[in-house]
Amino acid sequence: MSKNPTGKRRRWPVVLLAIVAAVSTSGLVLLVAAGGPGVGHFRTVDGRQAYEDAYATALAGLPEPTETHDVETSFGTVRAYAWINEQNQDATPVVLLPGRSAAVPMWGDNLPDYIEHRTVYAFDTLGDTGLSVQAAPMTGMADSARWVDEAMTGLELDRVHLVGHSQGGGLAAAVAVRHPERLASLTLLEPVFTLGMMPLPIILASIPVSLPFLPESWREAGLNRIGGVDAEEVDPDDPLARLIALGSRHFDSSSLPSPAVLSDAELKGLPMPVYVAIASDTSLAGGEAAAEKAKLIPDAQVKIWPNTTHSLPMQVAPALDAELETFWTANP
Repeated sequence: MSKNPTGKRRRWPVVLLAIVAAVSTSGLVLLVAAGGPGVGHFRTVDGRQAYEDAYATALAGLPEPTETHDVETSFGTVRAYAWINEQNQDATPVVLLPGRSAAVPMWGDNLPDYIEHRTVYAFDTLGDTGLSVQAAPMTGMADSARWVDEAMTGLELDRVHLVGHSQGGGLAAAVAVRHPERLASLTLLEPVFTLGMMPLPIILASIPVSLPFLPESWREAGLNRIGGVDAEEVDPDDPLARLIALGSRHFDSSSLPSPAVLSDAELKGLPMPVYVAIASDTSLAGGEAAAEKAKLIPDAQVKIWPNTTHSLPMQVAPALDAELETFWTANP
C-alpha cells in the first residue's frame, strides 16, 4: 500500500479501520455462531440520540437531497434519499446500498460525480445502523433482497443500476440473483462474503481489537495493523468515522443476515452487465481469488484497483466514478 508522503491526514484510513472492525466482527460471529431471528435496534435512548446527532452532521457533508422518503416494506421502514437530475430524466437511475455500519453518508465522496449525470437514490440498510427502522425479523438473504425490491417498488423504480459496497455489495448480489429483471446493471465494490469468504488472517487479527476490556490504545494499534495505515494518517474526528464508530457501539445488528458466497451456477446465471472492483491491499472481498471468481459472470468487467484498500469507493472516487458512469452509459 502506498504511504502518504505529505503527512496530511486523509479520511479513508480511519473509515477503513471502522469498517474493518464492523465487518470482520460480523465475520467472526459467522464463524462462531449464527444469531437467531431478531430486529436491529439501538441499545439505549441516549445511544440513539448520539448516533442521530452524528448522522445529521455526516449527512450535512453530502449534497442536499432533493427528496427524503420513508418507504414501507414487509420488514420495516426504509430511509431513502433521492437526488433528482432534471436535466437527464431519461437516464436509468442509480440505487446505492452502503457497507456495514456506514449508512448513506458513506457515499459523500462519490455522490457529486454520480448526480452530475443521472438521478441517484441511496438507502440506509434495514436492520443495520442508519435511519431505517426494522419491524420484523429477516431470516436470510432472500428477505434482505425482498425489502430492497419492495423499497424500489415503493419509489416506483422499475429498472435501476444497483451499486453496493462491502456488505451492501453482498446485498446487491442477492437482489441480482433473486430479482434480475429489476437491474440494468450490477456494481459490486469490494463485496464481502460474496465471491469468497473473508480472509481468515483478517478475521483472526480482529479478535483482540474486539475485546472491550483491552486498553483503547491497544485497540487502535491493532486496527492500524489490520488496515495497514500509519497512526499519523488517521483523523478520529472525521464525521463518517465517528458515525460508524457510534453505530457500532450503540446499535445491535447481530441478527442482520450476512451475505452468502454465490455458487458458480448463480454467478454464471447473472444476466445483467456486472462491474466488480476489488482492492489490491487489505481486500475484505477476497483479493485476486475473488476477482478470478467474478470472471465466471458472463458479462463482467472485473478490475483490481492498485494501491487501494476496502475503502476503495472513497479512496479512488474520481477515477472510479468516471469509470462507472462510462459503464452505466454503455448499459442503459
